[in-house]
Amino acid sequence: MSDFDGLIGQTPSAPTPTAQASSAQPPASTPPAGIRRIRMPQRLRNLEFWLLLMACLINAASIVLVQLGALGRVDTQLVLLGAGLSVLVFGLHIAMRFVARDADPFLLPIATVLNGLGIAMIYRIDIADGDSGWQSAAVRQIVWSAIAIICAIATILLIRNHRVLFRYTYVAGFVAIILLMLPLVPGLGQNRGGARVWIGIGDIATFQPGEIAKIALAVFFAGYLVRNRDSLSMVGKQFLGMRFPRARDLGPLLIVWALSMSVIVFQRDLGTALLYFGLFLVMLYVATSRLSWVVLGLSLFLAGALIASQTLDYVNNRFQNWLDPLSDARYNADPGGSYQLVQGLFGLANGGLIGTGWGQGSPELTPVPQSDYIIASLGEELGLAGLFAILALYVLLVARGFRIGFAGQDDFGKLLGVGLAFVIALQVFIVVGGVTRVIPLTGLTTPFLAAGGSSLVANWIIIALLLRLSDTVRNHPRLVIDG
Repeated sequence: MSDFDGLIGQTPSAPTPTAQASSAQPPASTPPAGIRRIRMPQRLRNLEFWLLLMACLINAASIVLVQLGALGRVDTQLVLLGAGLSVLVFGLHIAMRFVARDADPFLLPIATVLNGLGIAMIYRIDIADGDSGWQSAAVRQIVWSAIAIICAIATILLIRNHRVLFRYTYVAGFVAIILLMLPLVPGLGQNRGGARVWIGIGDIATFQPGEIAKIALAVFFAGYLVRNRDSLSMVGKQFLGMRFPRARDLGPLLIVWALSMSVIVFQRDLGTALLYFGLFLVMLYVATSRLSWVVLGLSLFLAGALIASQTLDYVNNRFQNWLDPLSDARYNADPGGSYQLVQGLFGLANGGLIGTGWGQGSPELTPVPQSDYIIASLGEELGLAGLFAILALYVLLVARGFRIGFAGQDDFGKLLGVGLAFVIALQVFIVVGGVTRVIPLTGLTTPFLAAGGSSLVANWIIIALLLRLSDTVRNHPRLVIDG
């Protein structure tokens, strides 16, 4: 059993009769006999320190191996930039020693190593494209990573108790709606890759506000469901062994469904719509424990996706590429063909079990390999074994998030922790499922790995919130009853 899961020391020796006679009642500050306070936060932070040091060494070794494999020499420029990033990560660790001493010790090292592996892969693709200067994608990713970690530090320092967010439930919902509407503003929104989910002025400072919106939505859903859980979970009619809600209680589900469909129609982004709707559906199920909500929600989304596939060309193309990617008509279709999907599958096949090695593959042959298809790029050079190791890190990250959520002392904290962890889990599933042809390709970014500043900022804030939640859960004297 780890320190975070519970620390139980040796049973203290029984008090002597003399001691019992001399002190009929222990002082107010001393726990009763057989009950001890156990607080060992420094052991948690020390464990985090060593795991963080290992993560930074793995990241540095990855960059060096990329250089040796692709260039045959070591260039200290990117290594030094990566070292600067490690300093920021340890800065977050030091901040937690003062303001979040009881936080989970595994979240920060996992996020660090995933972020570093993504930088190494992006740098590998830059080398293949002949772009390894200060304007390269890898350098931009390091800059955005630094900004994201600073945002995480600010989150840890400013939010000392997650329950404060409960007061701003409807403010968070309003902010989420504003962020989702920003890409539709003329002159501000930008259309890239067929999706209108970006904002910016020209090519400068482009940002995807939907990434931040998912955090605001998680806060709003958690607060709303806590306030309205009774009406959503206790009232309804029994049918087929499940209790279905009343028609008047379907309003929240229909509103979020309509919001998701509007994202598909106006922003042409199937993946983001699935992410938002799946987040609400899971949090609704956790809040009410009613399977009927899941059945209704999935039925609504599948019906909406089916209608969209028949009426919207770009959605229909995604489904056709998924069902028959190797046909000549789909492979050579322009735009919207299956060329990218097939190239990614060939890259994964080329990697085999143990991969070609850092710098030895050809990930640049797949379109946008540093963002949408970074999983295929990593699979080619690290192989199935390396890809499984990365997925295992995601599983551990999400499992710790779920554990933090379900261990919460209040309903809002439970829902928020589960929601934030599920956002990462669902996003990884959507991306990996699309690349491996389990589900239609949607174009979301892989958390921490893929190139993209807005995604990095949002996911590092999620890590900071989970750390704050874990600290709040454990930030009280633990009473352990001996015997």
